[in-house]
Amino acid sequence: MPTYEYVCDDCNYHFEELQSVKAKPITVCPKCGGRVHRLISKGAGLIFKGSGFYITDYARKKSKEPMGEKEKPSEKKTEAPAEKKSSD
Repeated sequence: MPTYEYVCDDCNYHFEELQSVKAKPITVCPKCGGRVHRLISKGAGLIFKGSGFYITDYARKKSKEPMGEKEKPSEKKTEAPAEKKSSD
């Protein structure tokens, strides 16, 4: 069930109410009996509870080497045997 925010037009009392989606909006202020209107809010977001919902459950394994020190396969250094110069 969502939580709706209300504000009173007369006394400016701000309150929240946990209501069903199908429930009619509250029209009377619980503090002064004045007229209230429902505010449009962004909500709290979706919260998953339990195992399998945390980012660490599916995180990639970190390599032991820092990013800059890894050699890419195309950049591997191969040393060619040194050519002997003939002294003629």
